Amino acid sequence: MDTILNARFSRHKDELSWLFMELYDDRAALETLMQRMKQAFAERSADLRALDARRESEPDWYRKGNMLGVTMYTELFAGNLRGLLDKLPYLQEQGITYLHLMPLLKMPHPHNDGGYAVEDFTTVDPSLGSNADLCALTAALRQAGISLCLDVVMNHTADSHDWAMRAKAGDPYYQQFYHCFDDRSVPDAYELTMPQVFPNTAPGNFTWCEAMHKWVLTTFHPYQWDLNYRNPAVFIEMMDSVLKLANMGVEVLRIDAVPYIWKELGTTCRNLRQVHTIVRMMRMILEIVCPAVILKGEVVMAPRELAAYFGTPEKPECHMLYNVSAMVNLWSALASRDTRLLKAQIDSLNALDGHCWFVNYLRCHDDIGWGLDEDEERRLGIDPFRHKEYLYHFYEGQFPGSWAKGELYNYDPATGDARSCGTTASLCGLEQALEAGDPVAYDMALARDLLMHNAMSFLRGFPMLSSGDEIGQLNGWDYHEDPERNDDSRNLHRSRFDWDKAALRNRKDTLPYAIQQGLKQIRALRNHPCFRSEAWVTTWETQNPAVLAIVRKQGEAQICGLFNFSEYDQRVQLTDALGVHLPRTLTLSPYEAKILEKTPDTAKEGNA
Repeated sequence: MDTILNARFSRHKDELSWLFMELYDDRAALETLMQRMKQAFAERSADLRALDARRESEPDWYRKGNMLGVTMYTELFAGNLRGLLDKLPYLQEQGITYLHLMPLLKMPHPHNDGGYAVEDFTTVDPSLGSNADLCALTAALRQAGISLCLDVVMNHTADSHDWAMRAKAGDPYYQQFYHCFDDRSVPDAYELTMPQVFPNTAPGNFTWCEAMHKWVLTTFHPYQWDLNYRNPAVFIEMMDSVLKLANMGVEVLRIDAVPYIWKELGTTCRNLRQVHTIVRMMRMILEIVCPAVILKGEVVMAPRELAAYFGTPEKPECHMLYNVSAMVNLWSALASRDTRLLKAQIDSLNALDGHCWFVNYLRCHDDIGWGLDEDEERRLGIDPFRHKEYLYHFYEGQFPGSWAKGELYNYDPATGDARSCGTTASLCGLEQALEAGDPVAYDMALARDLLMHNAMSFLRGFPMLSSGDEIGQLNGWDYHEDPERNDDSRNLHRSRFDWDKAALRNRKDTLPYAIQQGLKQIRALRNHPCFRSEAWVTTWETQNPAVLAIVRKQGEAQICGLFNFSEYDQRVQLTDALGVHLPRTLTLSPYEAKILEKTPDTAKEGNA
């Protein structure tokens, strides 16, 4: 085994050492890091080492066309980790190969920002189970061909974390784990250039700690203390936690709020070069100790800023990123019946190098933040502010003619800014149609729902569902009656999984059945060669802003998806879109997803 470790070290040790010393200039700390890595490798189980070997021989395993993810809260889906283990057959039935569980590590209660305020990075929260339960779950998931993803909340800890408690008690060693200041002079200087994340619900970037008599940097919430990565001990301890999670069987690590990790006075404290040094070192540490484990970054930034977080083919950083901008543009296109912004966004992502890979999704635990490309909007003659205002009122259900039902999140009357909450089904109109008992509106809403899933699944990367969307789960309005949850409208789409509704998934003439059948067709389509990782992907001009066309090509095989984002029949002309002349005009029904497929000697048409 030492031979294997030495071989991996030989590939990365020089660069890792150089980057660490450039950032910290601390030889003793570097030696500590190396020893922690060797210890983690020695503690890795035979089963996980075998997985490492398989993944080293197939490094693109996560880029296969049949990859399908789902994200969920353990407690909402199954109560706890043992309950989740019992639900494994359901996940297999859904074709899931990638399971992202929302934060489940030890957290304060009730205020924990959905688990993103962490008290212990290596211990499961007792309300959800134990470390033994987590290990049992990961073993069963591996056997079922499902990779587990967990969050690594690198930017901050809960103020009740042991490090923070020791800092509050006056320990100077642990006070250096955070950004602590005796007076407001430095904090005020930071505030001049540092934007606020939650200006309404958590204004300011610093919080006074009476126990220490110091100001503490708290970018997100007052109970989340930002870690100080200028201190090498912080990086080493966090990497030690990461490797412990890997040795519990976690295969994908989602780095939360990646751009915020490094703080620099006089800057926005976002997207700084030191962040990339840290992520690059993380990538190498994993490739040395546990190459089966990959990194997924949460980078809520414009497409032009994403490429840096992938690194380069020679010096890669994240294996994949969330496709946040595609999610936002899909919802924008649906409400406006205009795909031009969506097409431009897809084009910008397709222009990135082939090693860039995305997790595509419609909904997740978070809100929909309307971060569209304002320059592109202006080029198209769209007023960015008015368009954003229209979108959040539309999905709130307050715009005339809206079929959506949702709520606003973080509305700021001073700036007119707001975000949107709701499940996919409710935002697509199913809740409103069912309440009205309107079969025509129901059919339209169902078509919208499946259109959005089809279009999302055609993008570069792999699709990820939000738990409940696969059965058409509606908004959970009862959160308003829960005093521990009613202050956060994101709880509208963070409701308990409806197992009664799931039981209807094989019964015809039910909503769960209709959505299940649509998703089965999508899974079958993604086995097509044109969904392999090396496939060429581009948009195609339809001469009709209501219709998006995406073309995929692998060798001689080609496939084109046409997506009608309007409630009216739409016509398109796609001459030579598939390398064959199509002189006729194609007509798409309202919200139809039409698939055109060309094999080496044939071209055929179908409906998704």
